[in-house]
Amino acid sequence: METTELLKKVRKIEIKTKGLSNHIFSGSYNTAFKGRGMAFTEVREYIPGDDIRTIDWNVTARFNHPYVKVFEEERELTVMLLIDVSGSNNFGTNKQLKQDMITEIAAVLAFSAINNNDKVGVIFFSSKIEKFIPPKKGTTHILRIIRELLDFRPDETSTNISIALKYLRNIIKKRSVAFVISDFIDKGFEDALKIINKKHDVVCLRIQDEREKFLPKAGLIRMKDAESGKTFWLDSSNREVREGLASWHKETDTYLSSVFSKAGVDSVNIYTHMDYVPPLLRLFKQRSK
Repeated sequence: METTELLKKVRKIEIKTKGLSNHIFSGSYNTAFKGRGMAFTEVREYIPGDDIRTIDWNVTARFNHPYVKVFEEERELTVMLLIDVSGSNNFGTNKQLKQDMITEIAAVLAFSAINNNDKVGVIFFSSKIEKFIPPKKGTTHILRIIRELLDFRPDETSTNISIALKYLRNIIKKRSVAFVISDFIDKGFEDALKIINKKHDVVCLRIQDEREKFLPKAGLIRMKDAESGKTFWLDSSNREVREGLASWHKETDTYLSSVFSKAGVDSVNIYTHMDYVPPLLRLFKQRSK
């Protein structure tokens, strides 16, 4: 992509997603994703009424007078965006490609995070780790992420979600909020998801296109598998073909619902022909209860 064209696209996404973040998501994000808990800050002399469980016995013994530990909420978070850049996301039959929607959603989450003074990092993955951007704060950092999202070209086209989850576990030592943004056309990542959700707060955002669920009667259609590169002809007028696609989608829905539920992660389905704001707000509201 030419530099001028890229900068125009970055600016367009910045204006749209930053506005959404400032005016719609800021409060919802803050309540949905809380700090890591209580962090120790100092000790002070015991005051009648203090919880005796907070007494620092080492300091108390040293000064022969009771002292208590003082804690405050550790508000700052690290937000990790695990972004699927495999070939299947270069698909869309209505308003936009899945990859375009992934870019916008990632930008909204990133701006929401920095508005809350959180750090944001990114892991681009296909069947391997394509790129890692360490967590940082600031608008300049977010604009870099958006540029990468728009212009990134992966080496591989297939998908391996387990690799991304294992990489997160190894590279980010402290607890983070991790958004996995993918169409989740993959299997075998159940165990990795369970393990990583014990250490990090994982949220799965599944991006889909309606033609992956329902195929119209349009006769013979030449198709290409974006991940394998294979091309083939599909008779969309054939009832069995359409029912087979619908059955595959239903089985995939059931499988992923079970995976997310057993792993204890929050998830949301978002379609390319729909506005992504309502489902994200519902997710934030659900987490705030």
